[in-house]
Amino acid sequence: MIRFMRKFFLSAAIVAATALSAVETDACTNVLVTPGASADGSSLVSYAADSHALYGELYYRPAAVYPNGTMLDIYEWDTGKFLGSIPQVAVTYQTVGNMNEHQLIITETTYGGRPELSGANGIMDYGSLIYIALQRAKTAREAIDVIVELANTYGYCSSGESFSIADPNEVWIMELIGKGEGEKGIVWVARRVPDGYICAHANQARIDRFPLDDPENCIYSEDVISFAREKGFFKGEDSEFSFCRTYAPYNFSGLRGCEARVWSAFNILTGGKFVFEDGNGNLVEKDAYDYIDFAMGYNPDNQMPLFVKAEGVTVKNVADVMRDHFEGTPMDMTTDIGAGGNALPYRWRPMDFEYEGKTYVNERAIATQQTGFWLVGQSRGWLPDVIGGILWFGTDDAATSYLTPVYTSILDVPESFREGNGSILEYSPTSAFWMTNRVANACYKMYNIMAADVRSRIDEFENATLAEIPSIDEKAMELYEIYEKNGPKKYARNSDNKVSVPFEEVRKYLTEYTITTAQDIFSDWCELEVYLLLKYMDGNVKGQNPDGSWITNGHSDRIPGSITNPGYTEKWKQAVVEDHGDVLEVKEPLP
Repeated sequence: MIRFMRKFFLSAAIVAATALSAVETDACTNVLVTPGASADGSSLVSYAADSHALYGELYYRPAAVYPNGTMLDIYEWDTGKFLGSIPQVAVTYQTVGNMNEHQLIITETTYGGRPELSGANGIMDYGSLIYIALQRAKTAREAIDVIVELANTYGYCSSGESFSIADPNEVWIMELIGKGEGEKGIVWVARRVPDGYICAHANQARIDRFPLDDPENCIYSEDVISFAREKGFFKGEDSEFSFCRTYAPYNFSGLRGCEARVWSAFNILTGGKFVFEDGNGNLVEKDAYDYIDFAMGYNPDNQMPLFVKAEGVTVKNVADVMRDHFEGTPMDMTTDIGAGGNALPYRWRPMDFEYEGKTYVNERAIATQQTGFWLVGQSRGWLPDVIGGILWFGTDDAATSYLTPVYTSILDVPESFREGNGSILEYSPTSAFWMTNRVANACYKMYNIMAADVRSRIDEFENATLAEIPSIDEKAMELYEIYEKNGPKKYARNSDNKVSVPFEEVRKYLTEYTITTAQDIFSDWCELEVYLLLKYMDGNVKGQNPDGSWITNGHSDRIPGSITNPGYTEKWKQAVVEDHGDVLEVKEPLP
């Protein structure tokens, strides 16, 4: 039996509830960028797979050819539980993480939705839908068809999901939910993001009213409205039907813990101006802060648009959005006393706390400590598929980790990302996940001092790598043009059941580049962790010369000559004085 393997990942569900404490602490964020909104005509999709128990590694499945009668075992992505088996298709496409060899990208965030619509009424969970669709579809529209067919044929056993689905030409957001106990299949709607626009979702269903007669840009299940009527969820006219308000009603949790992240991504990528079409096709421009009460959970009627216009968005822009902690906004996690004495932009879970009978929120920003892996998928339609698809891939907290380019036609994966190289319960010194965790956890003790060092390394690497990609593409195209005349054009199974792949020389070249680049930056991160220990040990900061060498005391190159103590933020000092100042105050000069 051919097994479809998955890795342990605790649910990212945000379940509709009236109290913040009902929100689960695992959650994901997606940003979607159309070719017309990107700087170079790429389709871009970001994904942070956030879970306290998810191990960051790169899932890799080469293309394969299967004999008739082969069955595919389905394992739940959240738990590893065996769910059942379905017939395997004759040919599957290569997948690298959340992209395939045809530059198709599929990612997700879980919104949970109405709890009565969740249930084990089938064998297709949301993770299996993603990775099987990547193996079977070439385009975004094909992927939607595959997802619908799988869920309706074999039944859907997860809660509500939002999917980002993109190819080199189109970007779609698809939202679906099961039908509850005793009913198989899903109700769903998918909308194409207009070219020149961006979209985002973060564990809250976002598709509101949608066009009922525009199949080029919006498709949906025939019963998406009638099913809601049957269940008593909706009673209005068809034109008034809202998917998100019907199947995942808004509450404080869904806005503050989820839509706030969407607002922040839009705010950054649009420069604070939301330009969008109203229900009559007219362009409207509003300031981002016109929606701050919605994002903060205070006004659910002031709904943000699903799509906003943007231009010139780069891979680096999207990557940096994934590092956001609400800096410079009312939800800035670095400015209140919860940030401690060194402006830490994190709050350890749970996501809320109670004090004197009231409940308060611990903010949930895009960047978070519990990320397993994160990525920016880039589909480039002006290049052939064997060269065009790049998965910019990283592990752990996006704010203190790097993205490295992984071409989706590779023949092997870097050792630092290899599946099985460590686990969430098994440390591996050759794993990127463990090394980026070591760097992140080092920074958490003196964040406002140490994280800047790490961020400069990230920017230096990512900017340099982005700058060299065109030359890598050019060399790959030279090989492509030579190999196009003589290489195999289709997959063929050899006698040992292995697959002969087209453009193998191109793939070898891109594999070598991918692995070398990933392993070089991993080695740099190993050295970075040692550097952080040396420079910031015990809360001291050792001085350095302009060339980076350590300042010594002039008598020995083993003894530092400059040590500073940065101390704490003014907010922290104030809090300490108010809490304990009568004891700590210096009454007389010390001798």
